[in-house]
Amino acid sequence: MKIRIIFTFFYFLLSLSLLAQEKELFKLHSHNDYKQNVPFWTAFASHCASIEADVLLVNGELMVAHERESIKPGQTLESLYLAPIRKAKDLGLPLSMDFQLLVDIKTEAYATMEVLEKVLEDYRDILSDGAKSGVQVVVSGSRPDINDYKNYSDLIRFDYQDTDLSKRLPWDKIALVSLPYSKYSVWNGKGRLVAEEEKVLKELIKTVHDANRPIRFWGAPDSKTAWKAFFDLGIDYINTDQPNKAYEYLSKLDKNLVITKYPHAVYQPEYLVDGQEVPIEQIIMMVGDGNGLAHISAGVYANGGVLNLSQLKHIALVKTQSADDFTTDSAAGATALATGEKVNNRAIGFSVNETPLKNLPEILKEYNFNSGIVTTDHVTGATPSSFYAHRMDRGMTLGIAEDLANSPLSLFIGAGKNDFVTNGRDLIQSLETSGFSMAKSIREIAHSGAERIGYFASNQGLPTVNKGREDYLLEATRNALSFLDNKQAPFFLLIEGAMIDSGGHINDAGMVVEEEVDFDLAIGEVLKYADDHPGTLVLITADHETGGVTLPQGNIAEREVELEFSTHDHTGIMVPLFAYGAHASAFTGVYENTDIFKRIMELVHSHQQVNSSN
Repeated sequence: MKIRIIFTFFYFLLSLSLLAQEKELFKLHSHNDYKQNVPFWTAFASHCASIEADVLLVNGELMVAHERESIKPGQTLESLYLAPIRKAKDLGLPLSMDFQLLVDIKTEAYATMEVLEKVLEDYRDILSDGAKSGVQVVVSGSRPDINDYKNYSDLIRFDYQDTDLSKRLPWDKIALVSLPYSKYSVWNGKGRLVAEEEKVLKELIKTVHDANRPIRFWGAPDSKTAWKAFFDLGIDYINTDQPNKAYEYLSKLDKNLVITKYPHAVYQPEYLVDGQEVPIEQIIMMVGDGNGLAHISAGVYANGGVLNLSQLKHIALVKTQSADDFTTDSAAGATALATGEKVNNRAIGFSVNETPLKNLPEILKEYNFNSGIVTTDHVTGATPSSFYAHRMDRGMTLGIAEDLANSPLSLFIGAGKNDFVTNGRDLIQSLETSGFSMAKSIREIAHSGAERIGYFASNQGLPTVNKGREDYLLEATRNALSFLDNKQAPFFLLIEGAMIDSGGHINDAGMVVEEEVDFDLAIGEVLKYADDHPGTLVLITADHETGGVTLPQGNIAEREVELEFSTHDHTGIMVPLFAYGAHASAFTGVYENTDIFKRIMELVHSHQQVNSSN
């Protein structure tokens, strides 16, 4: 059973190796590697550039252990390392064989070295002799006198452990410089290095690099924060007892460190009626799909410390659970916003009792409100469709598309035209029959005199901002506001930034940040409109959080932020709500997502009259 587990783990690691980058920007040293559950293979699959094995000469054999008391029968340098290295080479694995095997001698140097030389000769085919590539054996711990290094095999080099880097040293036999971390710093890997200690480490690193050798510190902190700090310092071999975790973290670091390519200046809100009890004429709900507090924070830091969103003063926290699950999906989350009812995941405007639920556009029609939706998703996507459709499952795309023509919406802008031309049915004609004029561009929407207007921005899905969608949401928002404003009647407008969620699902830090910053551009446009139209209530929230995002580190001066993800799915973390304009103060506190709908309707009831002719 134990052998089966080892081989299963080996092949699991082997499968991970296929995901290797072509070139690593960091090097890991697997400290005391023999203590891993699977020695050598764990470090090898984790692309370690240096693998350490403590050895003791016992009865003529090189046993792998830290001290005699912990020796286990059969665990020799050959069985745990040299033979597996040869096996790895014979298998032709797509991993570098140019790493170093650091042999840390724990017994008397000369006797141990004599046996080591003999053992290594049997593995000359896989080892580097200085003239050919291969695994470089480096001796550490108990070593011969430095003047004797020249007498040893061309298969062996040594670990130098001093800061006296004289030119008289036998540099051709010295592979690296290793130093005790605690001698130069007391930093424990939490927070950040103090400036004085950072300066000392930088000077040491420079001194070693000037001698044209790599440097390693032993006894160093072993955490994500420490790995990044040591990577930033330029330490060549990052010491770790967690090679798999260190590799997973550092291999993603370049992708998880983000500086936005599209920073923007923010609009300064006027706050003239912010929170005041003036009659509501316009309600604009903005939903950043998947947009949690960490996503927003990342956008703030990447955009120079401020977003349009971060200037708002009325803030709440919203619980997002659905009727049948702790973690909601977008359908149930958006339906709660649109109808004020908790529903099962996947339901679009459909109750737990399998009956249609009236949504905001339908209810507000009774108060002479026009309504519209703008999205970066398909028009039939879960969030926008929750504001016009009634279907048991979000996957019922054709039925959802049919519902659009029967809805009270005056405007829609989004992707997915092909959802309306499918299975031999042309639902575009149904839209036109119901009164929708189909625009050929976003820009013609603003001044259109049509009663109802729709625009499909693409046949399928839209690209991300990074792939060419820049300014689409801003233009769509601007034109939608103009179209609805020209009707000189109250209106409700839903605006969705859908791809913050997409970035969270695939753990793409750059995508999350760029979609966040893009969403904020539309927020700025809405805030301008609200200041020009004092009867406007702006609500900005999310249907749920996606990705379990945290922000472990960053650099505000450089507008750099690091994102980490704990899941590829949604989470149950509360999401923020920001309110601006008329009655914004009614939306502070901590409450259920269904309460947003209820608070909207309380205000509408107070300030608008039902049209008895509807």
